[in-house]
Amino acid sequence: MALLRSVATVGSLTMVSRLFGFVRDMLTAAILGAGPLADAFFVAQRLPNLFRSLFAEGAFSAAFVPLANRALVEGGKPALRDFAEEAFSVLFVALLIFVLLGEIFMPWVMNVIAPGFESEPGKFQLVVDLTRITFPYLLFISLTALQGGLLNTVDRFAAAAATPVLLNLFLIAALLLMVALHWADGEVLAWALTASGIAQFCWLMMSCHRAGIGLRLHWPHLTPQVRQTLKIMGPGVLGAGVTQLNLLISTALASLLPGGSVSYLYYADRLNQLPLGVVGIAVATAILPPLSRQIRSGDETGAVQTQNRGLELAVLLTLPAATALAILALPILATLFERGAFGPREAEATAQALVAYAVGLPAFVLVKVLAPAFFARHDTATPVKVAILSMATNLLLTLLLMRFFAHVGVAIALSAAGWLQAVVLLTLLARRSHFRFDERSRTNLPRIALATFGMALVLVGLRAVLETALGGATLEQLAALTGLVTAGFVAFMGLILLLGVTHWRELRGQFRRQPA
Repeated sequence: MALLRSVATVGSLTMVSRLFGFVRDMLTAAILGAGPLADAFFVAQRLPNLFRSLFAEGAFSAAFVPLANRALVEGGKPALRDFAEEAFSVLFVALLIFVLLGEIFMPWVMNVIAPGFESEPGKFQLVVDLTRITFPYLLFISLTALQGGLLNTVDRFAAAAATPVLLNLFLIAALLLMVALHWADGEVLAWALTASGIAQFCWLMMSCHRAGIGLRLHWPHLTPQVRQTLKIMGPGVLGAGVTQLNLLISTALASLLPGGSVSYLYYADRLNQLPLGVVGIAVATAILPPLSRQIRSGDETGAVQTQNRGLELAVLLTLPAATALAILALPILATLFERGAFGPREAEATAQALVAYAVGLPAFVLVKVLAPAFFARHDTATPVKVAILSMATNLLLTLLLMRFFAHVGVAIALSAAGWLQAVVLLTLLARRSHFRFDERSRTNLPRIALATFGMALVLVGLRAVLETALGGATLEQLAALTGLVTAGFVAFMGLILLLGVTHWRELRGQFRRQPA
């Protein structure tokens, strides 16, 4: 299956990036811990991360790729390049103005994003300074996303999927410099973030040239196609990027909680993002181009089949990952993060948030898989309405639950809002006859749930057996955790094969390329 091969390409490269990101987060925890500097830097990252998700993983791709596909089908690569250059020029000017305004009004922006820091003048000024350094990243990563969408349109997924590796390499280098040169502030990290945006932009610029679709900057013109892209993209910011917008709300409210709360949520979210990025982004990226072509050609049966396989693959890879994260949250954090400035108290607080995030992980992935079905049909109104409902739910639940459960209440609210959004999107697609569970999904999804339950029993039992080792020395902890993860993986794989979810021959056949 071409879909599985595309998901494997994007997913494997995303996995490499997330593993480097994991190394980065381990260093960050050891060097910054969960103190004022860590809180300030994580808030300074929030806006760049929001735009990266909205553009690279959300609204822009959802708007750009279907229209780019149409240009490619109607006029080949020349028409595709013309359309992309028009969008590139308009986007460049608009974002440049936005970045300049952001630099000027940053203190007021921070009053909204981190209102709790205002009571600590030094911390507030630090987050303003760091965000001013990181803010130009928005410009470069958004233009990088356009180039990535262009490459995905011609079925070249690898280059765009590899770009986040550069971000993590730059930040790892900056953290090592902080240790080597005894730098105590976070400015080097902020500069490294912006430099990584420039590097990612240049990398994809070269990749586009190699693919024969290199872009040139023109005087911007709002052509009909660009207008349509912006028309779809505007509401799509809410429809496809609501998870990141909810995280922004969560960060703002967490700044009102005791010091360290923003950091606990950040570290927990980073672990949660590993399967979310590898599975959710990979499946959403892979299904959008074929789904757009099928809907445009009137092949509704093919579109439904593509969505079923995407949803089935997402559940197959995400449900066991979420279950394992919830069961092993504290052992993972204690083994991999508990050193330097990150102690047992920080590990325990972060583990509690991770459990709450893991509950919502399947929903976050499903939203990424379901949203393209609306955008491929140029339906922006529906996802926006659902997104507004999700954001309102997240806000109300956060305000209520943080009073009783502090930062854990913030994570619970986000997960609940994610499940609401996923269920409503799926229900609306089914009501409009744009989606139905086919026979294979109806058979396999309960089997996947059963296999996940079996894996959970194995992990709970083994964790009790290995409790002493998990509390021992670092090497002993690492060996025990590796054994747990391996046992969980083997148990799940064995169960899905035993239950007939898939077969070895089928897996080999799906990865084997068909003749051109």
